Amino acid sequence: MRFASRGDLDGGLAAAGRKPAAPRLYVLDGLRIVAALMVVFFHYVALRGGWGQDPEHIFPNAWKFAQYGWTGVEIFFLISGFVICMSTWGRSLGDFFISRVSRVYPAYWVAILLTAAVVSLWPQVRQVNGGFDGILTNLTMLQSGLGVWDVDGVYWTLFIELKFYVMFAVVVATGVTYRKCVLFCVLWTVVALASVQADIKLLDQWAMPLFQPYFVAGIAFYLMYRYRPNALLWGIVAMSLLLAEHQIGRRVRDNTTHHIPDWPAKLIVFVAFVLMALIACGVFNRMQWRWLSTAGALTYPLYLIHQYIGMTVIYGLRDRVPRPALVAGLIVVMLCAAWLMHKLVERPLSSKLRNVLRSSMEEVRQHSPRRAAPASPGASQAASQGAPQGASPVPEQHGGREEVREGAVAQRLRAYETGTYEQPAGDRVPVGRPDGA
Repeated sequence: MRFASRGDLDGGLAAAGRKPAAPRLYVLDGLRIVAALMVVFFHYVALRGGWGQDPEHIFPNAWKFAQYGWTGVEIFFLISGFVICMSTWGRSLGDFFISRVSRVYPAYWVAILLTAAVVSLWPQVRQVNGGFDGILTNLTMLQSGLGVWDVDGVYWTLFIELKFYVMFAVVVATGVTYRKCVLFCVLWTVVALASVQADIKLLDQWAMPLFQPYFVAGIAFYLMYRYRPNALLWGIVAMSLLLAEHQIGRRVRDNTTHHIPDWPAKLIVFVAFVLMALIACGVFNRMQWRWLSTAGALTYPLYLIHQYIGMTVIYGLRDRVPRPALVAGLIVVMLCAAWLMHKLVERPLSSKLRNVLRSSMEEVRQHSPRRAAPASPGASQAASQGAPQGASPVPEQHGGREEVREGAVAQRLRAYETGTYEQPAGDRVPVGRPDGA
């Protein structure tokens, strides 16, 4: 098995330039689009949505599988932990901020406007709660923290992602290293466990015990990929898997009004962990299917626009088009719409926003000079003896090893970007929350 690199424990690549750059993980793109289609299938086949009746009677066979499609959200979080840890290696906090904002906001803003327009013109299935003020608040992506309804039911997961970014930003601000990532995983697990019994709403909102195991496992999987698997990382993954499986029963009850078994959802989560373990061990490095990159690029816009717009289309065509053909055709249409959004909106707007933020961040850095570090006795002596001007600074040392902040592998891995708390049931309709109950 081939791994991305063999770095030292402080995060520097011990032999930068000697190892061949890791291949792009196209399999992650494939896994992302599968997770997105699972969620889409769940909304179109397992929920009442625009059908006006229980879909169990409309799709008696497909419904049995579709009712577990919400587990695609768990897969998203698992991939997110892997990709965020990977994409922040060697980056500053400013770079991390620019990357995340330019990645998640442009398509999101357009999706909000599209969804609000559709459900306002055809409010038979959903309505915009909170009116124009609610739409404006949704543009911040912070509406869940303010108790404002989401314009679309899937947006609740984005607030969870934002909270993960904020917490991991602490690691980024101090420099992402192997040790700090492990410490972050351990501390978050301990706090999440404490939040279950503490009955403190604020602690629960940030600890996110329902979804914390997936992010933590994703980080551990990336550490395996970047370095090599070991007992510590396997222990973190095993603990996360057990905690995730423990919470599945609650997630099943939250996502259906029927009495259905938990084991299919637990099996899906287990398979997702196994696939990520194989990715971390380099099993899929040879899977260089470039079309998966395009498929992965559709994931985020597809996720943003499919639910309420799709339900409205179902309502309008349910009596005119055969229902299986309606679902299949709608999925194809949504994929095409996602491609157009990626091509015409996400890529150009993200690029422009990234440039604007970089310019702003550079201005902040220019007007925020760093405090000079106190000179060591040796440096003072060298200065007094007349050190040559223009001499290059001494590289930062860690345990006798020169730290390399970013090597070829980190530059290659930077190409990956990721697309994807629980609000009280009475306040909103989250992804997977059965509507019409």
